[in-house]
Amino acid sequence: MPRLSVVDPATAPAPVKAIFDGPIKAMQLNIFKGMGNSAAALDAYLAMSGALSKGSLSAKERETIALVVGQANNCAYCLDAHTHIGKGAGLTEVQTIEARRGGSSDPKLNAIIKLTNAIHEKHGFVSEADINAFRAAGYTDGAVAEVIANYALNTYTNFFNHANETARDLPAAPSI
Repeated sequence: MPRLSVVDPATAPAPVKAIFDGPIKAMQLNIFKGMGNSAAALDAYLAMSGALSKGSLSAKERETIALVVGQANNCAYCLDAHTHIGKGAGLTEVQTIEARRGGSSDPKLNAIIKLTNAIHEKHGFVSEADINAFRAAGYTDGAVAEVIANYALNTYTNFFNHANETARDLPAAPSI
């Protein structure tokens, strides 16, 4: 049972209703119905997510980061969501599980996973070796910045779901 009020998109206050009727009309998930208690909180998520979707990392790479962060933070809601969304972005079920386990047979995804885990484990104090290994996989310094930004975005959603106890509304991610 969620701790915050569940905002009904049909009867939400005007600023929130505009968001429900606009950018998230096709995807009115429980996380958004909880975030909808604050137009600013919901808009912050959408603005950051939208900005990062225009970056150099593909949807597949961003979903890999989301899975790594969701696993690290034990967010069942986000693991469900990003397994589902990740498959739509081109990840196989095996790749979703690999990301959660901390490594991939795909060298580029493996580099994303390793850097994301290093950011998490070292609280951002990654080493020169961590950065150089990521660069060696063909990534730029801009991609490093985007991994960090995606890490922050996914930490926000993970912590929101923990605090809210958001009801899960997508098929469960496979157990690992």
